[in-house]
Amino acid sequence: MNVSIHQPDYIPWLGLFYKMYLSDVFIHLDDAQYSNEAAHNYNKIKTPQGLYRIKFPVEQHLGDTILQVRPRYELNWQEKHLRTFEMNYSKAKCFKEVYPEFKEVFMVDYPNVAELNIAINEFLAGKFGINPKFVRSSDYHIATKREEKVIDLCLAVGGSRYISGNGARVYQEESHFTDKGIELTYLDYKPIEYHQLWKDFIPCMSVLDYIFNCGYDWDFVIKQVAELNERDR
Repeated sequence: MNVSIHQPDYIPWLGLFYKMYLSDVFIHLDDAQYSNEAAHNYNKIKTPQGLYRIKFPVEQHLGDTILQVRPRYELNWQEKHLRTFEMNYSKAKCFKEVYPEFKEVFMVDYPNVAELNIAINEFLAGKFGINPKFVRSSDYHIATKREEKVIDLCLAVGGSRYISGNGARVYQEESHFTDKGIELTYLDYKPIEYHQLWKDFIPCMSVLDYIFNCGYDWDFVIKQVAELNERDR
């Protein structure tokens, strides 16, 4: 059984949804420590001027987990973000089709950053037709850290294969997984190209850039990733 794990990020890139697609169980690492450097409260969209980082304000304290950090709704950032999306994507091919349902999910006041990101990301995964079993690490009350926690979570959900992001290569040891009966593999996603507004293509934008331009065409994503991987062999 394929398992993958990722911290809940704000409207993330297509690569995270590809990881979900490959998974039988996808674990939201919602009890990880909140980081201002991670994409928990920001992501990137494309504008006529190029890449733009869109970020929402939070209330946090040192050492808080993602579950303990609150979006500051009193600052009306949701309305500002929606205006930014409309201003930059209203002319996109699939905007009118995609935007209303997305807006409904987006405009809920969630109690914390984890709940906000998980709600949006599971909604978008479902629209792509991606339906692993979604679970949350906080439900398992596992106190170990980093690689050890990953292994413990895989065992907790009955996983036999772990699909890891490539950034974890620097601290993961394959034998630590195989000794526990878990095959360690790494994500083979490569940033694909698709039709965008505004001149030259910019990779690794928020998934919003893809769905506003291309809708929920997941078959296109799979085909493009397969072609890129075949080309690199």
